[in-house]
Amino acid sequence: MQAARLVSVMATLLDRFSAHVARLGLFAAPGTALVCVSGGADSIALLDLMHEFAASAGLSLVVAHADHQIRSDSRTVGQTVEGLAEHYGLPFELGELGLGPDASETVARRARYRWLRDVQQRRGARYLVTAHHRDDQVETVLLRALSGTGPAGLAGIPVRGRGGLVRPLLPFTKRELAAHVAARGLPVHDDPANRDPRHARSWIRVALLPLLDARLGDALPANLLRLGRHAARERRAWDRVLDMLPDLSLRVVAGGFDVARGALARYDAALAAALLGAAARRVGLVLAGQRAQRLAAFATKPSGRRLELPGGWVAETAFDRLRVCRGFEQAPEPVVAAAECGRAVFGEFVVRWEPAPAPPALERSGWTTWVGGAGWQLRPYQAGDRVMPLGGVGHRPVRRLLMEAQVPRGERGRYPVVTRGETIVWVPGICRGAADLPQPGTPAVRLDVTGYSEPEADRRA
Repeated sequence: MQAARLVSVMATLLDRFSAHVARLGLFAAPGTALVCVSGGADSIALLDLMHEFAASAGLSLVVAHADHQIRSDSRTVGQTVEGLAEHYGLPFELGELGLGPDASETVARRARYRWLRDVQQRRGARYLVTAHHRDDQVETVLLRALSGTGPAGLAGIPVRGRGGLVRPLLPFTKRELAAHVAARGLPVHDDPANRDPRHARSWIRVALLPLLDARLGDALPANLLRLGRHAARERRAWDRVLDMLPDLSLRVVAGGFDVARGALARYDAALAAALLGAAARRVGLVLAGQRAQRLAAFATKPSGRRLELPGGWVAETAFDRLRVCRGFEQAPEPVVAAAECGRAVFGEFVVRWEPAPAPPALERSGWTTWVGGAGWQLRPYQAGDRVMPLGGVGHRPVRRLLMEAQVPRGERGRYPVVTRGETIVWVPGICRGAADLPQPGTPAVRLDVTGYSEPEADRRA
């Protein structure tokens, strides 16, 4: 009888899980899936379900357990999870994060995801799978409502996230998942921190929700989930609006986005803020309420201004564009040719060089040039750099040339220049210098500069 009940429980949940995943296409492409297992009932259920489901979807699973080392007995939890990985015949990754007993929930979460992303990259995993469930969604919507979040925040936890993040358990309650694990006889660790009212989420779970449930009953989670669905629909609508406004000219690039400031200025303040919030979400930046309004107002400032945003993000007014990126990276290291042929990455650019006879004439503003032989280097622009343009008279400040080419201020310190000794030979895509010109047909070195992973370096065209 008990065996029959076990088959029934497993089949019911597994069938629902498989149907949910197929309906949303959560694992549409085969590949490696990194399954995050804390040791609690929800993540153990996730591992068991993923193990049953993986073969049909062409998935190779890797089990990942982050030991925050907040509690003294955390090592035993990791050993239990490792034993389960061995039971399923799966590779296991253990992250010992060394946070100590005073670490907050926020610090632990950031450290955990930082480690998980490192493992995902090292393993080449297409998916990062977490065990967030229906109860987590209820708590999240309520927590965000109490914190005064904007409408987009009330959407709660999305089923998909950036970088292949997938949360396939959102339709299922913690009770269902615990019942599945109990029926399967799988080991579970109950983390006391989940009931510690010092943490806001735990307080909502153990104190506030029972009070609200006593008054509202089953209507409470349903109402909160409905609120989240309404907010999610609105968030999706704003995302679609971005693609219906060609004059906004939204461009999402590695590490940020930029929009046309002129178009943004034609919208009223509320609309501009909503559009910037939607654009920010595409790159993983949360800008709600006053922060989005502040960014919309900043967009009207003169070119060259900067605004610090949360989480290390920076906004810049760059000519006719508003740029938002994750800080401004430090200048790349110079490239010095150590061989006749070569290729090197320089920030967002790639430089290639090889021996080639000099052509009859050199283009002044192209992305290819020839120099007279070895001894050149490619380095970042520096304040005070000057170049004598090919066919010109006198020296011109490279800073002025970059401004005329509308290279944003935040990118100038990473823009490449080619030098021979102290002399500027070439500013790729902008100005060929009059120095170091090889005679037509003589042996020379051909230099090509392109944008990293781009067919053309000039992304302003």
